Amino acid sequence: MVEIILKKGKEKAAIQRHPWVFSGAVAQIKGKPGNGDVVRLLAFDQEFLGYGFFNGNSRIAVRLMEWDEEKLIDEAWFTARIAQAVSSRRSLLGSGTDTCRIIFSEADFLPGLIADKYGDFLSLQILSAGMERYKDLLIASLVRELQPKGIFDKSDAAARAHEGLEPSSGSLWGEQPPEFLLIKENGIGYHVNIAEGQKSGFYCDQRENRMLLAGYAKDKTVLDCFSYSGGFSLNALLQGAAHVTSVDSSSLAIETLKQNTALNAFDLSKTEPIQSDVNKQLRAFRDAGRTFDVIVLDPPKYAPSRSALDRAARAYKDLNRLGMLLLNKGGLLATFSCSGAVDLETFKQIIAWAALDAGKEVQVIRQFTQPEDHPVRLSFPEGEYLKGLLVRVL
Repeated sequence: MVEIILKKGKEKAAIQRHPWVFSGAVAQIKGKPGNGDVVRLLAFDQEFLGYGFFNGNSRIAVRLMEWDEEKLIDEAWFTARIAQAVSSRRSLLGSGTDTCRIIFSEADFLPGLIADKYGDFLSLQILSAGMERYKDLLIASLVRELQPKGIFDKSDAAARAHEGLEPSSGSLWGEQPPEFLLIKENGIGYHVNIAEGQKSGFYCDQRENRMLLAGYAKDKTVLDCFSYSGGFSLNALLQGAAHVTSVDSSSLAIETLKQNTALNAFDLSKTEPIQSDVNKQLRAFRDAGRTFDVIVLDPPKYAPSRSALDRAARAYKDLNRLGMLLLNKGGLLATFSCSGAVDLETFKQIIAWAALDAGKEVQVIRQFTQPEDHPVRLSFPEGEYLKGLLVRVL
C-alpha cells in the first residue's frame, strides 16, 4: 500500500482524528497512488496515523477514514460502516416520517458519501474520488440494508470538480423515481422531485426546526423566505397560522409548494405563494408598508469557503435588516445560515449588526441546529454547518 509521510510537526490533527490532511502537510509519497486509492498515512517519524483516500487533485490530499492499523479498508469495512449508519437512523423513521439522511459523509466515517432516504427511494451524492471507486459496493450495501425501490445519483455538486470528477446524475439501481415522489415528514405530505430538485431533492436537515418554529405560528401571519417546497410554510399551516406568504425564486419550488398545500388539504385562502427574488420582494413589502408576525429567513449557502466570509456577512446582514423592518413590534425572526464557514458566534454578531442598522433591539429566545441524522463528530467541527436563531424583535 502506498504510504504518505507528513512533514515534521504536522501529525497533530490526524492524531486527534480530524479526517482532512491538506496537501501542504505532505513531505513524501512512497509510491504512485491514483486518485481515490486507499493509502497509509504516517507521521514524519514513521508512526502509523491512519488509512484514507488519496487525491492529488484536491487541496485535501488524504481523507482519513480509519485510525486502527488492524482494520483494513475493504469490503467488510464498508459494509459495517454503512450498516452502522443505517442502524443509527432507524428510530427516526415511522408512520409520520419516512425521510431522513442515512449517511452524512465524514460524520459517518465515509468522506464524500451522502445518502438521503425519500420514502422508498434513495438519493445518493458521491463527492470524492475514493467513494466513486467503491460505488458498486456502496449501492449493494445500501440495497441490502434498506431494500429501496430505486437509487438515484445526484452527484452534480461543484465539489466533484475539486476531486477531478465530472458531474453525474441518473438512475443507479432499480426503478426510476417518479417525477413527483410522495414522502412524509412530521405527518405532512410532500411531493419531492429528486431528479430536478435542489441538492438531493429536499432539505431534511430542517425537519426539527420546522416543527419547533411552527409552535409559535398559531393565529399569526407568517412570511417564509426561500420557502422551496414549503417546509416551514406547511408546518405553520398545520399549527394554525392565520396566513402564510411563501417566497422563492424557483418556479419549480413554487409549483411544488402549491401541490403540497393542496395535497395536505390546507385552506388555500390562507396562503400566498410568490415566485420572486427574496431580497427584491422584501423591499417591495417594505415599500408597501406590509408587515408580519413571524418571518423565516433560510437562504442558500452564502459562504462556501472562508474566503467568501466578508461578502457573505454583508449579504446576511442586509437580508436580516430587511426582515426586521417587516416585523410587527414583538414579532419573531427565525434566521438561518447553512454556511459552514460562518460559526454561531459570527452569525450572532451579524444579526446584532443587522439589528443596529435597522434601529431594532433583539432578544434571542431559541437557537437552532441540525438534527440527529446530521451528526457532528467532535473531532470534525466543520460538520456542524447549520445554525439558526429565533429572535424577538422589539
